[in-house]
Amino acid sequence: MKKEEIKELSIPELRAQIEASEKAYRELKVAHAISPIDNPAKITKDRRQIARLKTVLRLKELEAQKASAPAEN
Repeated sequence: MKKEEIKELSIPELRAQIEASEKAYRELKVAHAISPIDNPAKITKDRRQIARLKTVLRLKELEAQKASAPAEN
């Protein structure tokens, strides 16, 4: 998933995507511990993807919080 696609997701969609990505990441780690996988760089790629998702989620949460907070003078 590209950065632009991630930014277009809503907060619930981001949370669902993070949950699915973390589950796949854990399964990949277990599979690699049992028997080495063909492309171990995929572990790093998946971990970074999860970090990107969490970063965009946090930014959107802060924007939503700022939008709902009353304006201060």
